[in-house]
Amino acid sequence: MQRVRDLGRYDTDREAERVLRAVLAALGGQLIGEERCDLAAALPEHARRAFADQIPLTQPLDAHAFVDTVATALATTADAARWHTTSVLAALTELVGQPLTDRLLAQLPHGHAILFGRADLTTAA
Repeated sequence: MQRVRDLGRYDTDREAERVLRAVLAALGGQLIGEERCDLAAALPEHARRAFADQIPLTQPLDAHAFVDTVATALATTADAARWHTTSVLAALTELVGQPLTDRLLAQLPHGHAILFGRADLTTAA
């Protein structure tokens, strides 16, 4: 949580925790299978519950709808939710490493990489 607080420049642990839970809850609705299990295993207990308590959707949300979900959960604007989301997901990438992050992104619709602080590159067909 400290890394989320630092990246998001939150004033209090409570604010960072609230944002962390909202973003992880939204992410918990997006992932299935081995990646979901591996991510849950890598999270600290308090964060794991927010993530694992969510039932995955039948179809993952695109990046815009994902941010909108976070905005609704936090009762904030889309711009603020984008900041919150990238703060949490960048900290998550640091925690779990690039290999698992790559696997997570492979499961999510195009557009999510930027939320993880990465370029959203695709190969030309």
